[in-house]
Amino acid sequence: MSAKVALVTASSAGLGAATVKALAPYFRVVVNYHSRAEKAEQVIREASQIPPAAADSSPTEEPRFHAIKADVSQRSEIERLVSETVATMGRLDVVVSNAGWTRLTNFFDIDQQVNEADWDRCFNVNVKSHLWLLYAAKPHLEKSEAGGGAFVTVASLAGVRPSGSSLPYSVTKAAEIHLTKGLALICGAKVRCNSVSPGLMMTEWGNQFPESKVKATVEKSALKGTATVEDVADQIRTLVLSRSITGQNIVIDCGIAV
Repeated sequence: MSAKVALVTASSAGLGAATVKALAPYFRVVVNYHSRAEKAEQVIREASQIPPAAADSSPTEEPRFHAIKADVSQRSEIERLVSETVATMGRLDVVVSNAGWTRLTNFFDIDQQVNEADWDRCFNVNVKSHLWLLYAAKPHLEKSEAGGGAFVTVASLAGVRPSGSSLPYSVTKAAEIHLTKGLALICGAKVRCNSVSPGLMMTEWGNQFPESKVKATVEKSALKGTATVEDVADQIRTLVLSRSITGQNIVIDCGIAV
């Protein structure tokens, strides 16, 4: 039987790359990237060094990793991404929908929060893209044996409490969480749908925040730190592998939203 396959969007760096590595022992993995092919190939080289779990070792003729360029802000590109994944890997059992968009603003300055283009782009990437991806992948996920497929979206602490880089981002991340819960009800036993909501992570994006904001975030947290991409990726892996969790949003923020 063909070994199971996971697709991780926006996975050439940051949390996406960490998720590829966290899933590598259990799944053959498709790495999606938008423009940086060299980063995607680097992720695959690093993940290839992680041995597969003994019980899930793939036959040598099956590709263990594959990189696909696709702009997941476009519905047609999402459909192509899913089709190419199945055509290349033979199946699709797990999707981690990791794409998102925002820009840095002063959250408390309302003049910076009424840019209609920001609202449109945030809603398109942070909400609709996850729906289109689930819809395209659903027929394949439903074929996954042993408990069905899994779909995990990466939301944000900003979707749990008003905060973050912008109001459009915060509101659309809240919508993403609600969307994922709705999809869990719609998909029922065939596809488990969950989300994770990390706080600030010191990724390429997180490092763009002013040092004062990072320090304030650390001081606000009960654990006096920020979430690591490895910890969040481990939680994603738990959601993917568990057959008893659906419709849940897991906050990983070092104890801010307590």
